[in-house]
Amino acid sequence: MHEDVAELIAANRLAPYLARKYPAQHAIQSDASLYDYTLDLKQRYLRSSSPLHKVVWQNKMDVMQKVLGLHTAVSRVQGGRLKAKAEIRIASLFKGVAPAFLEMVVVHELAHLREFEHNKAFYQLCRHMLPDYDQIEFDLRLLLLQRAIESAGVEEIAANAADDGQVRRAASKLRA
Repeated sequence: MHEDVAELIAANRLAPYLARKYPAQHAIQSDASLYDYTLDLKQRYLRSSSPLHKVVWQNKMDVMQKVLGLHTAVSRVQGGRLKAKAEIRIASLFKGVAPAFLEMVVVHELAHLREFEHNKAFYQLCRHMLPDYDQIEFDLRLLLLQRAIESAGVEEIAANAADDGQVRRAASKLRA
């Protein structure tokens, strides 16, 4: 798997491969439409989970540092009580991606409403909501790698990807 990805990168075929596999872009651009989209998925799969108070696009998220979205519980004092409100923030980079990639990121963040850690139960929940979760996550990592290549240059990114094992880790997840 790692060799296949390295071959696509070396032959400058990664972008065309991803464009063929994921040709369309989703139409969700506003915070309101992102909230509605997320709430629809939550209602379908996680009805009994805590309510979502906010879902927004976030401009200042470093997706290359493996932050695709963020789930938080904002605590506020109301009277003599402490109330926590669940929030999800999705990196604005995902405004211009295929619907499958946005769905994967939203599913990932929704799964954190039930499972805080990235453990076996967390990934089982992700696969329940999105059966192709593993493949789409892998392809999303490839898309992010391709975008980094386009902005920084092939040699630097390929070396960094090999050094930190990003491609190897993604490939090993698919084998597991």
